[in-house]
Amino acid sequence: MSTYEIERETMVREQIAWRGVKDPAVLAAMRKVPRERFVPEAMRSRAYDDGPLPIGYGQTISQPYIVAIMTELARPSKQHRVLEIGTGSGYQAAVLAEIVSHVYTIEIIKELAERAEKTLRELGYQNISVRHGDGYRGWLEAAPFDAILITAAAPRIPQPLIEQLKIGGRLVFPEGTPDGYQELVVVEKTAQGLKREIVFPVRFVPMTGEVEKK
Repeated sequence: MSTYEIERETMVREQIAWRGVKDPAVLAAMRKVPRERFVPEAMRSRAYDDGPLPIGYGQTISQPYIVAIMTELARPSKQHRVLEIGTGSGYQAAVLAEIVSHVYTIEIIKELAERAEKTLRELGYQNISVRHGDGYRGWLEAAPFDAILITAAAPRIPQPLIEQLKIGGRLVFPEGTPDGYQELVVVEKTAQGLKREIVFPVRFVPMTGEVEKK
């Protein structure tokens, strides 16, 4: 095994499984996706650190455990189509793509969208569509989605995303303000309305764009 493979296995065992993530598909995806390819080259020695890392433009790649738990909370399966708001490095999209049928991911910062798309293409992912744009309005032509992940904090869920979530679908996002309290929240869409569950406190970069005007 290479050094990165050993570090990846240690990450899954000590950072993710130890903290209670149990879904075999999620653990397998975290073991497979080369996180070192999604961080700046100068930081690859820290790719498997137990924490977020900067990726430029004021953005970060989330802590491995957060990527794993958000994936597990979405309850992904092979036939699912998933929307991600906030592509960032592309790492979360790659983890999802190991489990689901197709991932649609939107990034508001053009340079990050282009970099992520290049990395994902080089790694051979054919079931990920990357779009540069504001994720507030979602991806209407690909809707509805079985799950939606928002990887930036917002004080509320954009209404278009709720509308694009299937009945029975789950939306996972950090609710809160940039300088205030944030909680990881899971919202399940039912025929009767939305069921909301708070998971634990988190700290994410803020969602930008149209959401700031609402």
